[in-house]
Amino acid sequence: MTTIHGTCAPAFERARDQFADNFQNDLEIGASFCVIHKGKTVVDLWAGDADETGATPWAHNTLANVWSTTKGVSAICIALLVDRGLLSYDDTVATHWPEFAAHGKGGITVAQMLSHQAGLSGLREPTTLEDCYDHDLMAQRLAAQEPLWEPTTRSGYHAFTYGYLAAELVKRITGKTIGKFLRDELGTPHGIDFFIGLPISEEPRVAPLSEATDMQPLSGTTEIQNLTFANPAIGQLAPNDRAWRAAELPAAGGFGSASALAKLYALLDDATAPDGKAIISRATMDALRTTRIQNEDLILGVPVRWGSGMAMNGFEMYGPNDQAFGHTGWGGSFGCLDPEAGIAIGYVMNRMGAAVVGDPRSMGLVAAVFACV
Repeated sequence: MTTIHGTCAPAFERARDQFADNFQNDLEIGASFCVIHKGKTVVDLWAGDADETGATPWAHNTLANVWSTTKGVSAICIALLVDRGLLSYDDTVATHWPEFAAHGKGGITVAQMLSHQAGLSGLREPTTLEDCYDHDLMAQRLAAQEPLWEPTTRSGYHAFTYGYLAAELVKRITGKTIGKFLRDELGTPHGIDFFIGLPISEEPRVAPLSEATDMQPLSGTTEIQNLTFANPAIGQLAPNDRAWRAAELPAAGGFGSASALAKLYALLDDATAPDGKAIISRATMDALRTTRIQNEDLILGVPVRWGSGMAMNGFEMYGPNDQAFGHTGWGGSFGCLDPEAGIAIGYVMNRMGAAVVGDPRSMGLVAAVFACV
């Protein structure tokens, strides 16, 4: 039986039991799980191994690539700029990035871009994984490209391109890459153990990902889906390469711990922030989670509600409150916040789950947490 390490408040034992069940049912190799309730850490657990060999146990500070859970972190960086008056969700992207206006994109707002409405979910130009490691190249190509569909009429999940769009705004406004902005504004001052662009010094803490053999393919039947997921096609184990880890990939290349994700989301509201003081105002937090579009997503093919870079709750992924929000990553990781319940949650792991939406491990953990409140 796998030993569960860490702490759990008595009222949240059901959540601990669910975490243990995931190991008992052979769904995990290694994982960590953290819950903050009304400013207090009530669950902070980790277990298993950092790799398939079993040579390195998972530790509290083990880091894992969290795929699209990174998008939520990038959205929080943008929210900081909004809160400081350096940017508005109602601004056009081209106000800060003039080249973006090419091919009729001049009217697209920051909120529309962050909610996957820009029509830039993929590139028409053949693109390699090595190209993806060059932020300036990718941002230039996206700015110059004609949209794949009429912007603002539908959402289409910008699975990888979202990161360059968000990061270029941060760079244009602050002069910093999004990875440096994250470290300077959140990582160092608030002790958030999360990286976009992993320093070589942190490599010993990383848990390599393990493939799901029955993974649902990230592809589709339409040209737009194929441009999104197959140009280039990115394998489950790409984050195990140093080139991926070193690159700043703000849509899918973040590395962090469960406690880092839970604390970061908790810091968005006074009711959940550990010291009772949020990093943004309630008005900005509400703007961050305002639904910008609700439809069947062109890329994902499922009903969605997108906030300003956040996934609004659906399928009870983040509990029973439809105003809860967060972001989930390919394979199962997630971070989320329900301000009304005072709950922030983070979960990371190294065994990729097969489900594209609704990983049973994360869904089970969320259900168990809210059963305790």
